[in-house]
Amino acid sequence: MKEFYIYTQNMTVGYGRQPLIEQIEIRLKRGEILTLIGPNGAGKSTILKSITRQLSLLGGTVYLDGISMAEMSGREMARKLAVVMTERIRPELMTCEDVVAAGRYPYTGRLGILGEEDWKKVHEAMDLVHALDLADRDFSQISDGQRQRILLARAICQEPEAIVLDEPTSFLDIRHKLELLTILKEMVKKRRLAVVLSLHELDLAQKISDQVVCVHGNVIEKYGAPEEIFSDSYMEELYEMTRGSYNAAFGCLEMEPAQGNPKVFVIGGGGWGIPVYRKLQREGIPFAAGVLQENDVDYPVAKALASRVIVEKAFEPISEESYLQAKEVLESCEKALCPLPVFGAMNEGNKKLKELALERGILLDNPGKNTYNER
Repeated sequence: MKEFYIYTQNMTVGYGRQPLIEQIEIRLKRGEILTLIGPNGAGKSTILKSITRQLSLLGGTVYLDGISMAEMSGREMARKLAVVMTERIRPELMTCEDVVAAGRYPYTGRLGILGEEDWKKVHEAMDLVHALDLADRDFSQISDGQRQRILLARAICQEPEAIVLDEPTSFLDIRHKLELLTILKEMVKKRRLAVVLSLHELDLAQKISDQVVCVHGNVIEKYGAPEEIFSDSYMEELYEMTRGSYNAAFGCLEMEPAQGNPKVFVIGGGGWGIPVYRKLQREGIPFAAGVLQENDVDYPVAKALASRVIVEKAFEPISEESYLQAKEVLESCEKALCPLPVFGAMNEGNKKLKELALERGILLDNPGKNTYNER
């Protein structure tokens, strides 16, 4: 098992004497990111706290760089592993610089005095997370997102070989979510860190992870590469979704479609139909979409939101059969929308549908601005 920097054998975690999850087997090399996903309360944080010795194991062993963590001193562990958890620390009268500097204490003597090189690493870490301007601020007076960056800087200047993070993006806006995960990814590549984290944002987990652990129903339900884990059906099963759907291609959630027979026919494709589909769904208007090739970027969104989708095979021009199906549905609708600016050889049938809607006097112009309700 020496090729794995963090690995567990028969790990059982829980509280008191009550096991929550048993027989947990994790294998993580340096230069990899492993992400825990799953519904709230499944035990993701419990697993992370058990790995970092914040909770005692109920069974099994956690190894760090080939050594049982139970046999390591706190200082020895701190030189190898940094931890960033969701609990809000409340240091008394400490500046942000002071909090980051705490990451250097595993390398100082008993008096905890930092040298010139230590302070250099503190400031480099703060610069890396774009937090130098917070150095003199009271840590208790900054925002949650700023605190998360300071705690990450503390972990970085600890110079660990592994980092464990519990929902590190929870309090961050879009910009800082991406910055934090980009910093982690760069450190994983350049310094060959081993990173274990939990995330609620499935789109980010799908993009950043080398391995994904799915915690569900008090078991590790699946463990593998993102390509093996993320599918529409499994994400809906993992989170026990009863409303809406998950789109694995886009890594996003979709709301439920409006109920009823389609009142509007949307002639879309190439991404042009997506904002129209979502606007109609928001307004509670059932609609039909077509004709869409199975490989069209519009297709998965239309499939999730439309009452009816007329589909053509991937990479095939619209057939006469598909056109006639769409024509029948269009003629049953009260209105039609066509956001497509041009028509190519593959979707000549959609051009004919637009002409038909125009002839019947049901085609609305400016589909991006005017909605069915507004007319």
